[in-house]
Amino acid sequence: MQSTDPGHFFQTTTALDNSARKAAKSKNKHGDPIQLPSKILAVIKDPRNGGGKVFVAEAAGCVKGVDLETKKILTTFTGPTAPLTSLALSLSTSTLYASSWDKTIWSWSLDTQKPSRRFTGHTDFVKTLLCTKIGDREYLVSGSADTKIIVWDIETGNQVYVCKGHTRAVLSLAVDPGSPDENENDEEGAGDGSITIFSSSSDINIHRWRIPPPSPTSSPSTQQIQQNPQSLTPLPTQTLTPHSTSINSLTFSQTSGDLYTASSDNTALALSRTHGFSPDTTLSHPDFVRAIVVDDELGWIVTACRDEEVRLWEKGSGELKVVFQGHWEEVTGLCLCDVENGEGKREKKVVSVGIDGTVRQWPVGRREVDEWVRKVEEGRKGVVKEDGGKKESLLTEEEERELAELMGSDEE
Repeated sequence: MQSTDPGHFFQTTTALDNSARKAAKSKNKHGDPIQLPSKILAVIKDPRNGGGKVFVAEAAGCVKGVDLETKKILTTFTGPTAPLTSLALSLSTSTLYASSWDKTIWSWSLDTQKPSRRFTGHTDFVKTLLCTKIGDREYLVSGSADTKIIVWDIETGNQVYVCKGHTRAVLSLAVDPGSPDENENDEEGAGDGSITIFSSSSDINIHRWRIPPPSPTSSPSTQQIQQNPQSLTPLPTQTLTPHSTSINSLTFSQTSGDLYTASSDNTALALSRTHGFSPDTTLSHPDFVRAIVVDDELGWIVTACRDEEVRLWEKGSGELKVVFQGHWEEVTGLCLCDVENGEGKREKKVVSVGIDGTVRQWPVGRREVDEWVRKVEEGRKGVVKEDGGKKESLLTEEEERELAELMGSDEE
């Protein structure tokens, strides 16, 4: 019998099966999901007041402050009408920044939640942001699909530097934790407090940029800075090409200074600083790797994949420890947070967000991870009781159903 459901018209059997799978998987409660009304494209930790809160960027064009402990939406920052792709915080000015498909960067006061300055200058989608100190002041840095990186004065909104070198969209930015100290002994740095920023792109290159503190005497007026920002080029002979296609995310270990990358070639890499940022560890995935974070304290690498899963890897050996299953669409972002566990103690969690519109949190404490792995294994196998050999699951009836749905999705 043919379906009369309009939603089934022009869909293949595979597409219909996938839709049914996602509908079933969407009911699971793994990761204690907080459901938001639209796709979530980015997440960052709110470090104020002890943590336990995050900001998320939505495709609907707003940013929400989410309490991970109460699961409540605390604040909503509005104004944009296009999807928001990345977030950054300036605690010195108490300002939240969001990059947008509308080619601009929006900002809001954290104190009033009202829109503040809007940064214009890119000619295509703005894809990535960070706030960083250069010299004795904080600046905003953005990367865009127009191939450019712009350094902005957050007090005036003026462009200070325009960095040109990529040939395709800039996807991620990260500040080298070795700078500015490492630059003190570098002839190019000349001890001027300059920092080094690494950038990745869909052109497969990772560039390094030396960003010096802007000179207050280099331009006679802020108007001239806006009209003629200084142009910077990548550091010569220091381009990295560790992947075969787009590099979606960069992050540094704050202890070793190693660089970690996530790519659409289905791998994440650890690039060893002591070996000139050559690949040291390869983490293979079944699909595009969208995001990566490193927990130096507990010794984990965490990755987000287009296959809907979050993976936890041993930082030292590269061994896969556990796959967190819960999202039913692509996972788009990760961050680490300290969350109260209900007993008055705070535990570190990795927070994931995705196209399914959920915010989920997963354990990273060694004991908690081991317990999670144990429960998953017991849930898969069941426990055989002595009386008649009947299998009795350690999970509740609801958890049994959720696990069965997830297991079914893995087999399809």
